[in-house]
Amino acid sequence: MIDSMLAVTRPQTEGASFVSESKIVKTLLFLCTGNYYRSRYAEESFNHRAARGRLGWRAQSRGLAIERGSANIGPLSPFALEALRERGLLAQSTRRSPQQCTTIDLEAASHIVALDESEHRPLMLERFPRWESRIEYWQVGDIEVVPPKVALSSIDRLLDVLLRRLHDL
Repeated sequence: MIDSMLAVTRPQTEGASFVSESKIVKTLLFLCTGNYYRSRYAEESFNHRAARGRLGWRAQSRGLAIERGSANIGPLSPFALEALRERGLLAQSTRRSPQQCTTIDLEAASHIVALDESEHRPLMLERFPRWESRIEYWQVGDIEVVPPKVALSSIDRLLDVLLRRLHDL
């Protein structure tokens, strides 16, 4: 089951960068449905790792359908917070509420990753059809499908692969 969650579909796009501290920093955008659990964990974990490795990338995250997260309590999933703490990482955006993805977010990103192809490709087709084929899709199911410890560990492994790939660019 875990092997199938590690499958990746790569995009066919190039994107934008921004300047920070006189250094060009590329933007990585993580997408999930509610921008509460998987994408927020990926954003936080990636940013800690990229900073530690002095990689010229910074992640952001957005939701494709944040209206579906009406039952979420607080701005960030307790499962994501707990997993970050277990890994010795301090979440930087604990007060930020989930944010809806916009075309501006997509245009500003140098690379985009959606956390679950079967869930997010249809949302991309519905809401951002021009962008659907320009995204890398992972296979990390939501909490109803995959237990949080398994899902977040899968994200860790996929981040390892992604960071190595970005480092080699």
